[in-house]
Amino acid sequence: MTLAYPRKIDLARTPTPLHYLERASAKWGCGHRLWVKRDDLTGSTLSGNKVRKLEFIAAHAIDNGYDTLITCGGLQSNHCRATAFVGAQLGLAVHLLLHGEKPPERDGNLLLDHLAGAAVSCYPPGQYLREIDDLFVQWQSHYAERGRKALAIPTGGSDGIGVWGYVAACEELVEDFREAAIERAHIVTATGSGGTQAGLTLGVALHQLPATVWGVNVCDGERYFLDKVVSDIADWRARYPGMPPVEVQPRVLDGYVGEGYGIAGADVFGLIAELGRLEGLVLDPVYTGKAFVGMLAEIAGGRFKDCRDIVFVHTGGIFGLFPQRSGFNW
Repeated sequence: MTLAYPRKIDLARTPTPLHYLERASAKWGCGHRLWVKRDDLTGSTLSGNKVRKLEFIAAHAIDNGYDTLITCGGLQSNHCRATAFVGAQLGLAVHLLLHGEKPPERDGNLLLDHLAGAAVSCYPPGQYLREIDDLFVQWQSHYAERGRKALAIPTGGSDGIGVWGYVAACEELVEDFREAAIERAHIVTATGSGGTQAGLTLGVALHQLPATVWGVNVCDGERYFLDKVVSDIADWRARYPGMPPVEVQPRVLDGYVGEGYGIAGADVFGLIAELGRLEGLVLDPVYTGKAFVGMLAEIAGGRFKDCRDIVFVHTGGIFGLFPQRSGFNW
C-alpha cells in the first residue's frame, strides 16, 4: 500500500537486518524458526527503536518552529538518551524529566544524557507520577517566557507522530519476509510505552504483512497496553485524516513484568548471558531480556503453534545493561 508519509529526518541506519538465530532455534524453538529484527543497529548512540519515532517527531518539531524538546522517562530511559542526541545533532535544546532520585554517579544512559548536553531534572517517583503533566506545562511555560518554543514529547515518543516509525519499519519487514521466504509469522516486541507495538500493529495492517504482532509488557498490565495501542492509533488517525481505514487488534503477552519496571529476575539475567554466548546477541534487563524470556515461555506453551516463523524485534537498550551489571551471577 502506498502511503503519504509526513516528512522525516534521516537519523537511523535503516533498513536494519533480519538475522536467523540458528542455535537459539535449535535450543528453544520447538520446531519454529527464530529471527531477530536488529533494530539495536539503528545507530551507535541513537541505537534502538526510539530513533525511528524521533525521525518523524524531530521533523515535526523543526517544521513547526520548536527549538526545544522536552520529554520524560526513567533514569535509564533509552528514549530520553536518544532524544538528547537527536537534539545535539539537529541543534535543538533538550530537557529531560526523569523519575528517580538523582544517583551519586552518572552511568549508562544517564551519563550519555549529560554528554549530549541535555538539561536533566530528576523527580522522586511519587511526585513524578502525580505531577508529570503539570511538569511539562511548567517547563514549557518556563521556555516560553524566555522567547523559546518547547515541544512536549510523551514517554517513549509514543503518540500519533511516533507511530509512523514502525509503520515505516513494516515496509522493511515486507522485504525481509520475501528474502527469508517467510510466508507468515508472529512478531514479538517488548512494550513499555506502547508506541512500537502500536506502530507495528498498524503497519502490519496497512502493508498487509502476513503477521500477528504481540507486545510483551515490561510494566503495567495487559489492559493498559491494549488501550494504549488503540489510543496511539486513534491519535494517528486524528492527526492524519484521509489515511486508509484498517482494522487493528492489539495483543499482549502478559505475566513477565516480574517485580516491576526495570527490575529483572535471575531468569532474565541468565537468559541474557546465555544468548550472548549462544548467538553473540546482547539483550538488556529492562526491555528485550524480559520480552525474550516471555517469548520463549509462550513458545514452550504452544502459543505460536499455528506457524513456523517467529520474529523478535530487538529494540536496543544496551546502555541500560551496565548500571545493572551486579545482576549477573558469574
